[in-house]
Amino acid sequence: MNLEALVSPDAVVCCDHVSSKKRALEVISKLLASKASNTDPLAIFELLTEREKLGSTSLGHGVALPHTRTQLCDHAIGAFIKLNQGIDFDSPDNIPTDLLFALMVPEHYTDEHLKLLASLARLFNDKDFCQGLRNASNSHELYNHLNTWQIKSQAS
Repeated sequence: MNLEALVSPDAVVCCDHVSSKKRALEVISKLLASKASNTDPLAIFELLTEREKLGSTSLGHGVALPHTRTQLCDHAIGAFIKLNQGIDFDSPDNIPTDLLFALMVPEHYTDEHLKLLASLARLFNDKDFCQGLRNASNSHELYNHLNTWQIKSQAS
């Protein structure tokens, strides 16, 4: 999986002003909307919120993968935020969530959507990978870690 094709540098941010699940989804919605042409962040927020009502997208160990399929985009779009302070994201292990990778895919991406989620889940289940993200001090370092880790793991 090539994260560079999925997420752009300006859709990867460190956040110190997020204190709730709702606020995290608002931030992510704005990042996703900035990558999808003529898309209202509120529409994306509503889609992500509806998905969360079906069940939390938290993987546990401080990671969540909010996602949606929609007609609002014509290709897969990702966004990533690292929170300075973990938040309650209805995690199965009750560990506060501080790493959120959001995914928005076109409605017809049924199989692709599942494959992307599975790849992201494998990636974010790697403790060393997540620790590297947590150690990053700015958005540039986060983006580089997302992409160089992919290169390192493909080379092994």
